Amino acid sequence: MIGSRAVTLMSVLLVSIATSVDAQDRLIGFQTPSKNIGCQFFADNGQGMLRCDIMNMETRPRRPADCELEWGNAFEMSAKGSAGRICAGDTIMDPSLPVLAYGEVWQRAGFTCRSDQTGLTCFNAMQRGFSLARAEQKVF
Repeated sequence: MIGSRAVTLMSVLLVSIATSVDAQDRLIGFQTPSKNIGCQFFADNGQGMLRCDIMNMETRPRRPADCELEWGNAFEMSAKGSAGRICAGDTIMDPSLPVLAYGEVWQRAGFTCRSDQTGLTCFNAMQRGFSLARAEQKVF
C-alpha cells in the first residue's frame, strides 16, 4: 500500500515531467552541428519572429550606450521586417534543439535558414536577414 505522501510526491514528479516534455515540444528551431549557433521561431502577436544566437565570435562589436545587457551575439527579424542585432539579457541556445546538418535548409512561416560549414544564413520573405559565423556576422 502506498502512503498519501508517496502518492503526492509521485503526482508532483509526473506533473514536472509532463511540463518539461511540453516545454521541449514547444521549442521550434534548430542548432548548427558545431552547437555554436542556435535559432528559435516565436509566433508572438500573430507575427512570426526568428531569433538566432551565436556563442563564440572572433570579435565582438562595441556595445551601444543604450544597451545595458549583452550585445553582439543575438540577432532577430520579423517575417516581413528588417533584421538586426539585439540587446538581450538571455539566450535562446538550448541543447534539446535538433541539429540542422551542414547543407540542410530549415523553413517556417516565411523564414529560410541554410546551415553550411562556413556558417548560417537566414532570411525572411523580404530577403532581409543575417549571416552568422565565428569570423564575421553580417546583417542584410
